[in-house]
Amino acid sequence: MPRYEERLSQDLVKIRSEVEQVGVDVQKAQEAAVQAVLNGNRKLANHTILGDHTINRQVREINRLCHAFLAVHLPSAGHLRLISSILRLVNELERIGDYAATIAREALQLPHTPTGLLRAEIEDMAKQAQANLRKAMMAFNQRNVELAEETRVAASQAKSRGDTVFDELVDERESSAESIQYLFDTLIIVGRLKRISDRAKNICEETIFSITGAEKPAKIYEILFLDRRNNCQSQIAQAVARKTFPHSAHYESAGKSAGEGPAPGLEKFMEEHGLLTGRITTQAVDPSPERIANYDVVVSLEGAIEDYVTHQPFRTVFLEWDIDSVPPDVSAEEASKHYPVIYREVMVHVRELIETLRGEEAD
Repeated sequence: MPRYEERLSQDLVKIRSEVEQVGVDVQKAQEAAVQAVLNGNRKLANHTILGDHTINRQVREINRLCHAFLAVHLPSAGHLRLISSILRLVNELERIGDYAATIAREALQLPHTPTGLLRAEIEDMAKQAQANLRKAMMAFNQRNVELAEETRVAASQAKSRGDTVFDELVDERESSAESIQYLFDTLIIVGRLKRISDRAKNICEETIFSITGAEKPAKIYEILFLDRRNNCQSQIAQAVARKTFPHSAHYESAGKSAGEGPAPGLEKFMEEHGLLTGRITTQAVDPSPERIANYDVVVSLEGAIEDYVTHQPFRTVFLEWDIDSVPPDVSAEEASKHYPVIYREVMVHVRELIETLRGEEAD
């Protein structure tokens, strides 16, 4: 092996060895932090907080080694992908180390260890987060694309864990007079455990990119359009969005109640503008928090959104668009005068929304 290739190989081995070690240390920190919470182990919590300084130094050293590798070897193709992925990957590990330190700090603030349903939830979320992180690092260290993809899917599903924990904590406080401090400390712990699975997913995506060159797919958003009876503005908005930006999001529409059918002349107008893909059917919105939480954005095109949905999930954005409407009990001829106005207004709003979410390259 030529001297240059030997040096390059040695430098890569050194970098990957350092990454493997910091991965091990981060996993240990996470496990220790959770044990400190569950067992009230203050000594372990303090040790975990101090240990984060070591993890930060390890990450800085890996960054130094990677930048030196780039300067000395001027890599291309696979080696360049690997180094760029490592630089992003160790940032994910550093953040997980920060989460472990935060969990340990919260363990020191808890007035007592978690009990009952909350304790079971924390234990379950911690096991999932630990498993996702362990498998993510194993996939990277072994250069295993199949394991990375499998873990990426599992970690993505784990993101929904804990979305109902806040309500459970509120209920627990109301029934047992728990302190506000306990409420917020435990909520922070749950939030950090969720984020660990998010970071594990990112590590898997970096592993896949470094091996195959496949980049992280763009997010497909879930968007719901609302009007009173799901028979006019929401139908136009859904159709316009599907036609103009078919790959950027999944679109649905609903009403406060389901109309008996589309507004007079609506199907003819939509067919003339290439918006009709089948018979228009109407449906009422399911306002339950669990259902609404499935959407990234919910848009009211007729009235206040509180008329349709009373609870706003943490990750869902509510919007209200000031759109023209068709007066009730009018003829198809009279209604048709409003459709071009609604169509133009909807086009502007839809484009602005999707380009905000996905950028000007949205399709």
